[in-house]
Amino acid sequence: MSADTPLPYIQIRDPFIVADEATRQYRLFGTSGFGEAAHGGFVMRTSRDLKTWSEPQPVLAPAAGPVGATHFWAPEVQEYRGRWYLFGTFMHGTELTKPERRYTRIYVADTPAGPFTPLANGPITPPGWLSIDGTLHVDAHGTPWLVFVREWVQVTDGEMHAVELTPDLRRAAGASRRLFRASEAAWSLPQTLEKFSGYRVTDGPWLHRLPSGVLLMLWSSFGKGGYLTGVARSTNGEVTGPWLQAPAPLIATDAGHPMLFHTFDGELMMALHTPNQVGAERAKFIPVRETKDGLELVG
Repeated sequence: MSADTPLPYIQIRDPFIVADEATRQYRLFGTSGFGEAAHGGFVMRTSRDLKTWSEPQPVLAPAAGPVGATHFWAPEVQEYRGRWYLFGTFMHGTELTKPERRYTRIYVADTPAGPFTPLANGPITPPGWLSIDGTLHVDAHGTPWLVFVREWVQVTDGEMHAVELTPDLRRAAGASRRLFRASEAAWSLPQTLEKFSGYRVTDGPWLHRLPSGVLLMLWSSFGKGGYLTGVARSTNGEVTGPWLQAPAPLIATDAGHPMLFHTFDGELMMALHTPNQVGAERAKFIPVRETKDGLELVG
């Protein structure tokens, strides 16, 4: 590949964008490959225009990841109290539907370019749980929370959870609280592939507070159009909810694992991958508009 690679040529799942004001660069993180291909650690690409991207630069090499980890998934890089934190999902084992372990672990660096080093000695998600897609949410009171998925391979009906973190993000400050199950969204349907039959998926949570104060969560599951993106709303503005699911998905055509970012021109964008076909995934950026109590796609 050339030094400037057009976005459609980059295979990536779970895209995550940091709009780095310090350098006026967009930084793209995500899952490179899937299944056995997703073992190469985490890399980052940079861009000035969201259209062409640099060659990948390592930010967490496999040797710097957890000992014995076989899969590196869904990195999120967020600033908190002047430092940058990478929330990564790691798997041990070779069978995707029968893993030995799955969890989120936190890494830290002084800049979003890394390199990232471990924040604590182990996972931040509950021991013994098959957990993925951890994301940081700092609530209106300044309290940090980890919002994450408890996987359908363990609980059948995938769950969304939140756990309060200590201010230094090094450990949980209490017990995990279940926010909702996949089946609470009318648009989420059981998978139909034979080995997954009957399972409902929760994936990729991302929290966003509207100017009105309403707290939203974007997340993904499978529905009539494939891998979809839906929205839930906290009825009391707190991460612990209760959460009310929108009756229909926001994105209903095989595109998921969403997050939101602002461009340097102030436009609100959603990043997700589409299609959900292994090897064909590409990042897509969709303009969105805030309403009083929700989000609208632009155009």
